Amino acid sequence: MKQIPRHQQIVDLVKTQGYVSTDELVEKFEVSPQTIRRDLNELADSNKIRRYHGGATIPLSSENTSYNTRKALNFNEKDLIAEDLVKHIPDGATLFVDIGTTPEAVARALNKNHKQLRVVTNNINVASILFPNPEIKVILAGGEVRSHDGGIVGEATLDFVKQFSLDFGILGVSGIDFDGSLLDFDYHEVRVKQAIIDNSRSIFLAVDHTKFGRNAMVKLGHITKAHMVFTNQQPPQEILSILNEASIPLEVIETGNMPSR
Repeated sequence: MKQIPRHQQIVDLVKTQGYVSTDELVEKFEVSPQTIRRDLNELADSNKIRRYHGGATIPLSSENTSYNTRKALNFNEKDLIAEDLVKHIPDGATLFVDIGTTPEAVARALNKNHKQLRVVTNNINVASILFPNPEIKVILAGGEVRSHDGGIVGEATLDFVKQFSLDFGILGVSGIDFDGSLLDFDYHEVRVKQAIIDNSRSIFLAVDHTKFGRNAMVKLGHITKAHMVFTNQQPPQEILSILNEASIPLEVIETGNMPSR
């Protein structure tokens, strides 16, 4: 009788987080790794999850989790990742901050102590966070505003972003495949992210651990495009090996003892 509830809980976790590791499930359910691996194999056979070495992700790649769910998911971890990232942004810098809940956390962190920044963004939420700060000049892209998350996308946005050459590009992504592919759900958003990559001198990739191994429909580039990667847990070995081979600095922010909110 216990097997069915555990299976359902695993499916619910995968749907909520996008990716769960075997170690995380072993700790949560207090069972052996062999038991969790068997559970995951059975769920994958019934197409309820997508199985990976070291964990599982959602079986479909055409639709993202809702914005409100993503905003609440790993909220504290995203703030701590952001606070570590902004230590590498000097006063007086120019930067892109793109769409996503983790880039929004970066905007909140930049708002605290940084001075004389110029920020270009296609995210209304980022602009709303930063524009009251007299030390930060915000340049907001034109284009179509998505009602569900405040992102601005489209041809006008793409043309706008291409006008700039900035010091830093702050990217969030929906998923990172085990081959290092950076993935997202919206083709139009991906084109803007690619323009940010092409027009930034340094790319900082900020992702919480649920993005590792998570599936999404559109490939926007490769993790080796990043100049630094910031996260809250050690990536799977496949991704870690890619970063090591490319000599890309990885910062893993310890969040185990953080206060709850």
